Amino acid sequence: MELLAPMRLYTLSKRHFVLVFVVFLICFGLTVFIGIAGPKIIAEQENNGDLLVSKNDSVKTGPFHLVSQPLTTYNQQLWLTCIMQAGNSNLRDFKQPFVINITLKGGIQDASVVHIKSVLQKSRTLHCGAKCDEIILLHLGYLNFNQYQVQVSFRGLENVSYEIKVKFVWKTYNPTFSQVEIWFRFVFVVLTFMVTCLYAHSLRKFSMRDWGIEQKWMSILLPLLLLYNNPFFPLSFLVNSWFPGTLDAFFQALFLCALLLFWLCVYHGIRVQGERRFLTFYLPKLIIVGLLWVSAFTLGIWQTVNELQDPTYFYKVDIANFQGMKVFFLIVVAFYILYLTFLIVRACSELKNMPYSDLRLKFLTALTFVVLIISMVILYLRFGAKALQDNFVAELSTHYQNSAEFLSFYGLLNFYLYTLAFVYSPSKNALYDSQLKDNPAFSMLNDSDDEVIYGSDYEDMPLQNGRANKVTTKYRDDSDSD
Repeated sequence: MELLAPMRLYTLSKRHFVLVFVVFLICFGLTVFIGIAGPKIIAEQENNGDLLVSKNDSVKTGPFHLVSQPLTTYNQQLWLTCIMQAGNSNLRDFKQPFVINITLKGGIQDASVVHIKSVLQKSRTLHCGAKCDEIILLHLGYLNFNQYQVQVSFRGLENVSYEIKVKFVWKTYNPTFSQVEIWFRFVFVVLTFMVTCLYAHSLRKFSMRDWGIEQKWMSILLPLLLLYNNPFFPLSFLVNSWFPGTLDAFFQALFLCALLLFWLCVYHGIRVQGERRFLTFYLPKLIIVGLLWVSAFTLGIWQTVNELQDPTYFYKVDIANFQGMKVFFLIVVAFYILYLTFLIVRACSELKNMPYSDLRLKFLTALTFVVLIISMVILYLRFGAKALQDNFVAELSTHYQNSAEFLSFYGLLNFYLYTLAFVYSPSKNALYDSQLKDNPAFSMLNDSDDEVIYGSDYEDMPLQNGRANKVTTKYRDDSDSD
């Protein structure tokens, strides 16, 4: 008789379930508190526009000569933004189109200067309400030089009747945070590697064909979680290239879409026993999640690809193509949510009278629901009601602003997978209890609820290790003596 791989889930009592959730929340809370005590992510350097122009030039036109602070690879990226303030406080909401001219130069250690981009003309709109919107002048995804020089001038604001005050802000990653990020990514990589090895070790005595669908998926998700934590992240500080950042975006999109596919397959697979054909079971799900992966990865590198050609590129300028990708992504997400909801409702209705399968369903749903609620709370606190509006792609406003936001997202997904790996791995005594009747994929289809709860006559049948023979012989001897 073939060995089967039962889950630790079946041996947990109510106290153990509560303890699992408590430990999960404690670990998550610990990462949040560590993040709160951590450094700021973005370091800023402000420059007053009045001090950057000569006496004969106007603040409304420029030119402004700006020099960044000395930079290292720990600064990772560089932004230059412009904040304007209208002198007349009685002005209501208004918009004023104008043109920005930018010249970019890079400096190296021997004090030589290299022209990166000649004059770049970009059309922007000054939008002021209670205060004016911040305008992103340029963004460099990686740093090739130790220092940057920028000349900025405006055209189209000289005829404005009210006074305008201009402030320029250099923004980079805080070098201290970069070091914290390296260490915590390394810690998560080591933890994930250890969990993956322990999980594989617990299943080594069972044939892969005897694994449950959750156990098979965990053997896929844990290595992908290792990539999500990105063991190649230090390359970003060793190689001045767009490749490490793109590789990180690829790994993140791959893991998140694999997690979405895991939910679809498990909620469908719990109630579909026997052989699961590729064309009918996996292919529709792969198409849905594949479209999500393509659109998410495209949106993730959209800004990066365009900035390689033009550091002043801003996605809102290319609004037609971007808006099309955004609508397509939201349509696929809506279809995914409807399909997943259908699978969950149908699984709950069909498996509510099957204790083992119902237990698997309830635990996964409860833990996933907690993770989703925490994620939505974090997103709402971070972006507010504009989470799906202007903050849709990776720009300055979507980057983490403190260490707590960074660690909360990474810690949440890591501890979620660690918890699932613990619950789905076999218990220590699983090898002795792994007879065919204990597998819910087969026994629960034929046994009634009374047989599951109170036992059946088949429990007196001899087992391979001979323990049941002794019990049966003793039972007969007692009956003869009576």
